[in-house]
Amino acid sequence: MLWLKLGFLCLLSIPTLKSSSDQLHILLDEENIISVEKKDLMIELVDIPILHHDQVESLTSEISHQVYTPPKNAYIDDRNQIKSEVVGYKLHHHKFMEHLNDFFYSKGSKVVKVPLLMVYPQVDSELLANISTVKIGQYRTYFNNHNEERSQNIELATKKINNTVVFPGEVFSFNKVVGKRTKAKGYMKAPVIVKGELSEDIGGGICQVSSTLYNAVDHAGVEIVELYHHSKGVHYVPKGRDATVSWYGPDFTFRNSYNQPLLIRGRVLGGQVLISIYSSDFLEYKNRQVPMASSDLPEESPIEDHVNHPIRD
Repeated sequence: MLWLKLGFLCLLSIPTLKSSSDQLHILLDEENIISVEKKDLMIELVDIPILHHDQVESLTSEISHQVYTPPKNAYIDDRNQIKSEVVGYKLHHHKFMEHLNDFFYSKGSKVVKVPLLMVYPQVDSELLANISTVKIGQYRTYFNNHNEERSQNIELATKKINNTVVFPGEVFSFNKVVGKRTKAKGYMKAPVIVKGELSEDIGGGICQVSSTLYNAVDHAGVEIVELYHHSKGVHYVPKGRDATVSWYGPDFTFRNSYNQPLLIRGRVLGGQVLISIYSSDFLEYKNRQVPMASSDLPEESPIEDHVNHPIRD
């Protein structure tokens, strides 16, 4: 039970409503209650009752935080089965203010159930079924899965882009979808020297995922918006087919200029990154020719000290 007093919220262990006059008890659910006294919602030193804007904002902000349940998109699991979407909920501000005003400008206490609005996910199972029928692009790259740190980074990033739906006209940003690569999120230092070049650090291996994605969407004929290459060649894609990314630097972006949504499916299979692009069978598209990646892996030499080198994905 939360008690609001002069803008200060404290958690009480009392599961029952406190008996007192001029209180608003807001039932969030069967176990959680927020209670507020009328005098704490009132502007002092005035002859007529006026709601205190800051107190009302504090109350609605706390309730909004407590009741918000984000929606969940439908997705395709590892067995290629579609899992249904889940509807979310948020505070119905208009109806809540009606309850609040009714309590404030009347006498006695009042008990109300918090009014909610449903929040629908962008991707439901019907849409997902329609846009997972035709594979319009695909690309595969290879890596040394004995390098556990780099393999984990690759798998984490691939999972983040897997099941992403890009709607018509929408721009996909690799950095936005994958997010910042940090230790707290499970990303690891993967320092290796490839052909004499230091190319890995925190989140090492991420550029292989962005490069695989780039070639997959390019194969699908998608419009590339933002693309940067490494200063030197990389082993996992042919020359000029890489897409370097960094949280504080380059991003890889593309725009869905088609009239149907695109579905990104990404998987890590042993030492392979496989990214496929799907859409509806109503889509008219034209593939681009992209060179295949070599399955030959270079020798990798781990290093112990890589201080003072810039962090690069």
